[in-house]
Amino acid sequence: MQITTHLTALLHRYDCVIIPGFGAFLTQRQPARINKEKNIFNPPSKSLSFNRQLKENDGILANYIAKTEGISYEQSIQKIRAFIENISEALSKNEKAHLASIGYFYKQDDKILFQPDLTSNFLTESFGTSSFSVERVNRTSAAVVKEKPIVEKIETQTSEVKALPEPEEKTRPAFWKYAAVGVVAIGLGGFLTANWYSNEVKSHNIAIQEQAERQIESTIQQATFSVEDPLPSITFKVKAKRGSYHIVAGAFRSKENADTRLEELKESGYRPVYIGKNNYGLHQIIYDSFEDRKEAIQQLQKIRQQENPSAWLLVKELN
Repeated sequence: MQITTHLTALLHRYDCVIIPGFGAFLTQRQPARINKEKNIFNPPSKSLSFNRQLKENDGILANYIAKTEGISYEQSIQKIRAFIENISEALSKNEKAHLASIGYFYKQDDKILFQPDLTSNFLTESFGTSSFSVERVNRTSAAVVKEKPIVEKIETQTSEVKALPEPEEKTRPAFWKYAAVGVVAIGLGGFLTANWYSNEVKSHNIAIQEQAERQIESTIQQATFSVEDPLPSITFKVKAKRGSYHIVAGAFRSKENADTRLEELKESGYRPVYIGKNNYGLHQIIYDSFEDRKEAIQQLQKIRQQENPSAWLLVKELN
């Protein structure tokens, strides 16, 4: 089905894609995983699920079909309805409704269930990667080989060894000893003199520095400053940076409807923001923005349960 191709393209871009009147596909990022039992490495991916309660049309699927196929918005709505009728007809016959690269729907105890295609990866960052398996490496301890010592027979030869005469001790003149003592004394005296001079200079510098500091303090205490005409204070307004995870309250064709919704959310205590038009020309309003993905998903679930089942998560850097 042509709509299945459109759904696949949108699931790579959005975390929530609604089929108006039928339900919504939801994706959630999953980190890389290792199956230790089968030795399989799986790259990062998006897990896919389906929620039958999210049926309200947010305009994403219909506008994408209209833009891609070059048809009107009403014609794209009709195509979506025909797509839903084909799925419902297959389920009424207890058959599986297959959606290529997405999964299939089936009926069990009057409930419509969804089984995702586990071979598909909708995370664009992992494009081109796939699961792979490796063989386990069994490490064995290296065997220690003991070498036998090699015994060499050394034949000793006896020979006559003549004792060498001991060298006669030479006597040095006595004046060399006195000269060495004099050099040591002169060096020690020079070192002590240099050390004393260095200490004297350091003490003199410290005294001069303390005297200068006392003069500066006295001058500061005597001086008085008066400003008759102070400069006016300047206030800078710094715009707080919002996170990359935004809970979308709705997308509207009319800017007036978007402004009305914005004011309603402000009265309800939210921090709504108009973030401009999307790729389909719809004016988008968000409840709030979050830097932490987990916190954003928790707030999204709370909003869906309490007031707006059609709210969805947008991941985007706002200027």
